[in-house]
Amino acid sequence: MTKIRRPHPAASRSTRRAACAALALTGLLASAACSGGSTPARPADGAALTAEPAALSPSASGSAAGSGSPSSPASGSAGTVVPLTPDIANQLDAAIKQVMGRTSTPGVIVGITTPGGSYQRAFGQADKVAGTPMSPDLNTRIGSVTKTFTATGVLRLVDQGKVGLDDPVSKYVDGVPGGDGITIRQLAGMRSGLFPYSSDPDFVNALISDPNRVFTPDQLLAYGYKHPANFPPGSKFEYSNSNYILLGKVIEKAGGEPVGQFLKDQVFTQAGLNGTVFPTDASFPDPHAHGYTDQTPNGETTDATDWNPSWAWSAGAVISDLTDLQNWAKTLATGSLLNPATQGQRLKTLPTGDPGVRYGLGLFDNNGWIGHNGSLPGYETVAVYLPQSQAALVVLLNTDVTYQGSEPSSLFAQAITQIVSPKNVYSLPPMNTASPSASSSGSASPSASPSGSASPSASPSSSPTAPGSASNSPTSVNV
Repeated sequence: MTKIRRPHPAASRSTRRAACAALALTGLLASAACSGGSTPARPADGAALTAEPAALSPSASGSAAGSGSPSSPASGSAGTVVPLTPDIANQLDAAIKQVMGRTSTPGVIVGITTPGGSYQRAFGQADKVAGTPMSPDLNTRIGSVTKTFTATGVLRLVDQGKVGLDDPVSKYVDGVPGGDGITIRQLAGMRSGLFPYSSDPDFVNALISDPNRVFTPDQLLAYGYKHPANFPPGSKFEYSNSNYILLGKVIEKAGGEPVGQFLKDQVFTQAGLNGTVFPTDASFPDPHAHGYTDQTPNGETTDATDWNPSWAWSAGAVISDLTDLQNWAKTLATGSLLNPATQGQRLKTLPTGDPGVRYGLGLFDNNGWIGHNGSLPGYETVAVYLPQSQAALVVLLNTDVTYQGSEPSSLFAQAITQIVSPKNVYSLPPMNTASPSASSSGSASPSASPSGSASPSASPSSSPTAPGSASNSPTSVNV
């Protein structure tokens, strides 16, 4: 969810990563499934696997290009999830290990569930120093997957008649530049035009220099308010963490209690998520994996496990686990916590500028997979659901170090879906090689991609860092 990046000597890796994080629609690839009807099998290395022979037969759906249809995947195609046979499980094991080796990922947890079968594996190390292995029961920071909960909280208030999607944000929060013309819907759909606070160079410097610093929501927003709007509200898509800090404040105003308590009462508990929490400090429930990042002043990889997530707040601070995220992926996509009409509004996805990826209200449609991704220093997550196959996929990583400009969580999700849902392959483009920048006028040109990272994709300089060059200027922080 949160990422902080400085350009590294390797081809402006921090820049590309920031953009990738901004795509943080990708978060983790967590639960996928297979179907069929045979005897449960258990692969080697303790993987939990059940499989049955018959594949699901989802109904086809039409193209969503420009229609905003809640039922159509962005890819315009629908396909079955393959039966999760022992052979498919072996293919998944090999593909995951291959991506781990290629990206130098310390550890990864993968969960795939369908009505007919499931695959659950943990690979690698949870603690590189102690050599502790990853296991499926570990808690993890989920970055921008937090946005799915925040948006759901707002939509619960809509169902209760306490918030209107087309109300101006100024009705609930004072001091928002142009707040009379920015709606709750535009904030939730990443179309407000507000400058992302996490792209402000002063914010990035403050966070990178002291990752234990405590930020208040108003302090975060102030970094963005220094800059003029990037475009008129509603005119285009731009992933901005500022939108979701404001939605957290809307929840507190209309809901009458702190956002963390509201989400616990109205979302986590209602969805049966017993392992999901909104932290108020840097505490981390046990057991948890250590998280590793290179978003540091010198670009060296360090342990970011206990970095304070206050800078991400309602845009990316939530902690969860595999079991909860597998359940949540389905709840999010099917809308069981919302009135059908409200869920229909949520699923009216619009183009983001990235092929195959559209964004609704706190969720994306990635070639038919509905959900979000997240990335913040040390951790990445993908939690998505394929409605036509009733398949969930969750991927949890304990690193956010990019590989050749791509978020590793996206590479895992892509490799997995190429096997289990070849007609619906999860895909996010690599980060831009040119640094997204904040110009002297304060307008930023961050990647207009859905992001599971607190996509602070702005650099202090408008020119890209040349490959092989080093810079002491932070590039961005992502959630």
